[in-house]
Amino acid sequence: MSGDREKMLAGLPHKPMDAELTKERDRAKELLHDYNVMTRPGDMAARDRIIRELLGKAGKDVFITQPFYCDYGTYIEVGDYFYTNFNCTILDAGGVKIGNNVLLAPNVGLYTVGHPLDAGLRNQAWEDAKPITIGNNVWIGAHSIILGGVSIGDNCVIAAGSLVTKDIPAGTLAMGSPCKVVRSITQADREQYLARIREAG
Repeated sequence: MSGDREKMLAGLPHKPMDAELTKERDRAKELLHDYNVMTRPGDMAARDRIIRELLGKAGKDVFITQPFYCDYGTYIEVGDYFYTNFNCTILDAGGVKIGNNVLLAPNVGLYTVGHPLDAGLRNQAWEDAKPITIGNNVWIGAHSIILGGVSIGDNCVIAAGSLVTKDIPAGTLAMGSPCKVVRSITQADREQYLARIREAG
């Protein structure tokens, strides 16, 4: 395998300062500048156009609150009804796939990139990247961090401030640092919230 881009996408050690990868990151920086700085929050058409140019794939009704940050953009795929709140950061070298109806609260970070433990190799600018996959109907709480190699199943809730280092099975509430499953999400959770809605009138 010759090029650093191919190595990166295969999850192998690579040099991110390779000319091709640098060009891709520079493209993303220009688009992010347009999105975060130059585009008015109310100009929905311009915002949608830039996001669809930036990301590798975007479903319908994608809403990303400014500011938003990523490395490449090209390696991010999001489904329908995707929403992020302020200051979402996605380091997408390893690829990030997100399903439908996913909510990211403020200051959520998805980090696919890792570096060698050995300082000498780290100083030579080696890195590697592992993918992140998030299923459908997932809510990620504020200030949570998802690390490379993690999959989060459908219908999960990740509580605020969590550090997710391992896979989270579908239909569960998980929290903590490191993040662990607390319990399953059940019909009782739905009924309790419906009761609150009825009380609110």
